[in-house]
Amino acid sequence: MPKYFYTATSFDGEPKSGILEAKDESELAKLLRKEGYVLISSSLEKQKKKIQILSKLTKVPLKEKLFFTRNFRLMIKAGVPLPKSLRILATQTRNEKFKSALLKIREEVTKGKKISDCLKVFPDIFSDFFCSMVKTGEETGNLEEVLENITQQMERTYELRSKVKGALVYPAVIVVAMMGIGILMLVVVIPKLAATFDELGIELPFTTRLIISLASFMIKFWPVFIIIGLILFFLMKQTLKTKKGGKLFDKVVLKIPLVASIIKETNTAYTARTLGALFSSGVPVVESLEITSKILDNFYFKKAMEEASKEIKKGNKLSEALKPFAHIYPFSFSEMIAIGEETGETSQILEKLADFSESEVENLTKNLASAIEPIIMIIIGTAVGFFAVSMIQPMYSMLEGL
Repeated sequence: MPKYFYTATSFDGEPKSGILEAKDESELAKLLRKEGYVLISSSLEKQKKKIQILSKLTKVPLKEKLFFTRNFRLMIKAGVPLPKSLRILATQTRNEKFKSALLKIREEVTKGKKISDCLKVFPDIFSDFFCSMVKTGEETGNLEEVLENITQQMERTYELRSKVKGALVYPAVIVVAMMGIGILMLVVVIPKLAATFDELGIELPFTTRLIISLASFMIKFWPVFIIIGLILFFLMKQTLKTKKGGKLFDKVVLKIPLVASIIKETNTAYTARTLGALFSSGVPVVESLEITSKILDNFYFKKAMEEASKEIKKGNKLSEALKPFAHIYPFSFSEMIAIGEETGETSQILEKLADFSESEVENLTKNLASAIEPIIMIIIGTAVGFFAVSMIQPMYSMLEGL
């Protein structure tokens, strides 16, 4: 009989998981019912192992974490015990990796451990920002309020990422379509024209011979193209993971018009929003800067936070510590923080700066498609023109010889 990995709950709400032999899921449910449990989910043991392997290679989507945080706050507000809240939320998530993590956290919380300490065991799921905020909430007794701040932060981050990704969809579709049409022309159209030219015995120009040779090579050795493409993709991915490769890439993108503006405003928004949330929750300035440096994507923004943290340790103000980085952060950024330091409303000022930067990103992403469109049209026009001239030129030569 096949073995099933199951997740069940007792009539009192206690979870249980394990492996049982049964003919099918109906028999499995009956066996568990006799023991006083209700079947929640099940899968064949082999399938479960595959799912566990895949879950280790995948990331938990931000949307899943946002759903968890929002509902976790509501349950805390309603007075639902932590273990029960975690169990309910674990059954609701579709991500196996996240479900497994929440069930393990629940087990540790049941043993008396703090939830902030349990969250730190899963750094690939819960960031330092998340763990530090929850720890502050536990220590101050304002976990519900802190979870509300985390929820707002994650919602803003999700919206910001969605806008940036949405702006890149149009150019990506155009580029992919252009490459697809180019490959189709080389594989289908060019060989037929080449055969016609060969029959007519026309002397071909260099550009025509180049295109025909490329098409012939692609048809004969297409696996080589795929292998080379995969190798280049893998090497690029691995290079970007290295410190030097990532630094070089971040430096290049900060030189590209419009793209640089989007990256600067996006990282400014992340910085302001994260620091504002941490400050309002009572996290020390130095620790807040160190946490913020870890969630930023660009190397130079990370470095700015790390250097600012060192300056704060020396006794300098945050506004002064950020002034050397006016080339990546807007000039008004440090000036507004200085006002916040004078009035004692730094966290509120940072929230306003985050709102402003996010609105700037929205405006920039709206203009991105219209800015990229002429560039794409020039590239497509050049490629089509080169192809047309290379293919039509021999025909003109033939007509002139008649």
